[in-house]
Amino acid sequence: MTEAQETAADSSLRTTGGAPPDDNGSSEAQAPIPLLEPRDGIPPVIADENALAEVIAAFAAGSGPVAVDAERASGYRYGQRAYLVQLRREGAGTALIDPVACPDLSGLGEALDGVEWVLHAATQDLPCLREIGMIPATLFDTELAGRLAGFPRVGLGAMVEGVLGFVLEKGHSAVDWSTRPLPEPWLRYAALDVELLVDLRDALEKELDRQGKLEWARQEFDAIASAPPPEPRKDPWRRTSGMHKVRRRRQLAVVRELWETRDRIAQRRDVSPGKVLSDAAIVEAALAVPANVHALAGLTGFGHRMGRRQLEQWQAAVDRAKALTDAQLPQPGQPVVGPPPPRAWADKDPVAAARLSAARAGVSALAEGLNMPQENLITPDTVRRVCWEPPVVADAEAVAGALEGYGARAWQVELVTPVLVEALSAKAP
Repeated sequence: MTEAQETAADSSLRTTGGAPPDDNGSSEAQAPIPLLEPRDGIPPVIADENALAEVIAAFAAGSGPVAVDAERASGYRYGQRAYLVQLRREGAGTALIDPVACPDLSGLGEALDGVEWVLHAATQDLPCLREIGMIPATLFDTELAGRLAGFPRVGLGAMVEGVLGFVLEKGHSAVDWSTRPLPEPWLRYAALDVELLVDLRDALEKELDRQGKLEWARQEFDAIASAPPPEPRKDPWRRTSGMHKVRRRRQLAVVRELWETRDRIAQRRDVSPGKVLSDAAIVEAALAVPANVHALAGLTGFGHRMGRRQLEQWQAAVDRAKALTDAQLPQPGQPVVGPPPPRAWADKDPVAAARLSAARAGVSALAEGLNMPQENLITPDTVRRVCWEPPVVADAEAVAGALEGYGARAWQVELVTPVLVEALSAKAP
């Protein structure tokens, strides 16, 4: 048993970082231990097919779950591709793989087929892992496990400190991971991210089992692993920061043209869109609808550092929006799918508003009793949908069917159905 595993075995005694103590455990926090170096040292970065083949063989021959993490270059590069993949498994040690030099890791994914993958905040890393051929069949998400177990702080550093008693190195999470070669301090940080993931998984499994929530967690993990890739977002330009200031359809068209022009440039240059043109500048131009390059250059975000050619390409986008017919202009809002915003319920349907108020109160009380966030007990969107359009006969069977139809897991259906059955009988004041 490693030192980390010995600490994990006694995790019920730790409260550093907000870990739920054992019923008979101590409330005294123990001093955390700085974890400064990976136990096997910093491994070399795998950047060729021969070295990758050796890693695949080693991890296929390993035992137990495999810890997996990925580093992206958010804020620096276009998209969310992985620029480093870290793995650790008993018997194989730690591997750091460069997915730019080795873009196809499907062989590694196949070698780990049937093995449980341990990730922290799995939904963040799964899309970029999927792009390079790594798709887990089963997983354990240590962040989600922490939420279900009632930890108030579920970042990896807080969890490792609170549960295992170690302090991870901080400071490199937001660096440009597309940098080559990667500096040694970054590689040390990356290796330490998977150093204790399996130990953390084992301790959290015990805690969930102690609380009677382990089966709930397994259902959640299965749902994440089996979820299809998300559909592309419709009209992504509408998510431009500051859009609430833009009211007129012609101004919306300017936002759309500038956003789409920026996106094409960012993709071609492989840089973050925000480095090409800020959201604030897009909104500024949309509100002003400048008549020419000279007027555009006077706006915030289009200052003296921007060359004439750049200004002309942005003004061309504005001019395209100005040339659209009224029929071609975007509508002020996106089509609403599902119930209206809750703030409008009292006017639109007071009875539905009463149902929602009762449901929210009941779900909140239940979640508090279970010591977990409300959104992990049941999504707010699901509650709204059931309350806005309840079953004709709102009995337990019908409500359970409605919850299942909206994707609720079996454990959620069992716990939440009685609360919603009662709430759906609420009358308007």
